[in-house]
Amino acid sequence: MTPRAEPDHPAESPAAAAARLTGRAATGQHPLSGALTEVTLDGGQSVVVKRADAPGAVRAEAAGLRWLAASGTVRIPSVRGHDRRWLVTDRVPPGTPSARAAVRLGRDLAALHACGAPAFGAPPPDGTEDAYIGLAPMRNVTGDDWPRWYAEHRVLPYLRRAVDDGTVRPAEADVVERVCARLPELAGPAEPPARLHGDLWHGNVLWGADGQAWLIDPAAHGGHRETDLAMLDLFGCPHLDDVRDGYQQAAPLADGWRERVGVHQLFPLLVHAVLFGRGYAEQAVATARAALTN
Repeated sequence: MTPRAEPDHPAESPAAAAARLTGRAATGQHPLSGALTEVTLDGGQSVVVKRADAPGAVRAEAAGLRWLAASGTVRIPSVRGHDRRWLVTDRVPPGTPSARAAVRLGRDLAALHACGAPAFGAPPPDGTEDAYIGLAPMRNVTGDDWPRWYAEHRVLPYLRRAVDDGTVRPAEADVVERVCARLPELAGPAEPPARLHGDLWHGNVLWGADGQAWLIDPAAHGGHRETDLAMLDLFGCPHLDDVRDGYQQAAPLADGWRERVGVHQLFPLLVHAVLFGRGYAEQAVATARAALTN
């Protein structure tokens, strides 16, 4: 039997989508950004409603949230409902970043990573091979050798796209390709696949009124644990040193991790070059050059 496709609701408001997916009446809505809306449900509960038009994006995100939550480690807003276009999650009441919350976040990230994944590139259960990191497509193709997998399925696809778009020049691409060729020696000791958030920049860390850090909007997959930490470092994070301290207390990183930060940042930098242009391309090339001199 052919499965019945979910109906589209192209003119549906976020409030109407929340009501349909949660089975509770919506009493109000307030836009948070272009894609996010806070909706108040009957009884006073607040949820966040996210709209995504890219095929499979909602399914991938919902599966990632459930996979991270299932670890029992990091704090993840509960998924209250979703379909192909809409995702409804609990709202996290906002608070203020603190050193104490940051240390706990570091410890919890270490515990999350230790939960592991079947392979590098493995998607969450019920997730999709064709997923997303932000607005960029991200394929979850599996492998058992991190340097090779990282080069083939994370760095080089975005480098090629950036070259095709004219954002990265061919001579600059050669620098990144040399890093990929040297990854077996630059990657440090072999690590088992970790369960990654996958898009852990500071905008995806919510500091809650409960004094805890909550994680949203994952691009979850099996990867190298240093990648999540390098992403936090790339765009800054409140109390980042405390996050690192908490992590190191729970699961010390292998020697030389500081010299490897740039290697792990090549992937998100090239994603940003594809999405946002030349400035990130220049940063990616500079990072690649620095990695070759370490």
